[in-house]
Amino acid sequence: MLTLTSPVQTWAHRVAAPWKLVALCLATLLLFRLTGPAALALAAAATAALTLSFGATFAVTALKLLRPLWPFVLFVAFWHGWTAEYAQGAAIVLRLLTAVTLANLVTMTTRLSDMLATLTALASPLKRIGLQPRALALAVALTIRFIPIMLLKLNDIRESWRARSARRPGWRVLVPALMAAIDDADRVAEALRARGGAG
Repeated sequence: MLTLTSPVQTWAHRVAAPWKLVALCLATLLLFRLTGPAALALAAAATAALTLSFGATFAVTALKLLRPLWPFVLFVAFWHGWTAEYAQGAAIVLRLLTAVTLANLVTMTTRLSDMLATLTALASPLKRIGLQPRALALAVALTIRFIPIMLLKLNDIRESWRARSARRPGWRVLVPALMAAIDDADRVAEALRARGGAG
C-alpha cells in the first residue's frame, strides 16, 4: 500500500528522483503549451513508446493504472461530440492521458524513500516558518501514492455493483469507497507507527 513502485526493474529506476520530477514538470508544461491534436498525438505516441521501452509487463501495469480515467474520457468525448468541437475534445483527452501516464511512470520507477528525500529537500525552506519538511513531504508522497489506488478501488466497487444490480451505481458507491479509504488510512498509520512514525 505504501508504494506503487514497479518490481520490474528498468533503466528509469536508476535515474535520480529529482531529475525525474524536473523532467515531469517540464513535460507537463510542454503539454499545456501544445494546442493542436496532431502535436498532442505525437506526444502521446512518444509517451507510449517510452512506456513500451520498459517491457510488456511494465506497460500492461501502466495501462491498468489508466482505467479510472475512462469516465472522464467518455464525458469529454460526449460533450465535445455534442458541441461539434472535435479537435478541442481530442486535445483534452490526449493531454490528460499523456500527463497521467507520465506521472504514473515517475511513480512506478521511483522508490518511496527517494521521493520522500526529494520532497523533504524541496520543503526544507519551510522549516523557517515552523513547518516540518519531512511531515509535509510524507503527506505529499502518500497523496501521490493513494490517488491511483483509490481510483482503482472505486472502479472495482463500481464493477462489483454492476455485477449485482442492473441499476446504475451513482452515489451509492461513495460510502463503501469512503470506508475503504478509512481502512487504508488506518493500515498506513499502523505501518508508520511500527516504523517509528514520520519524524
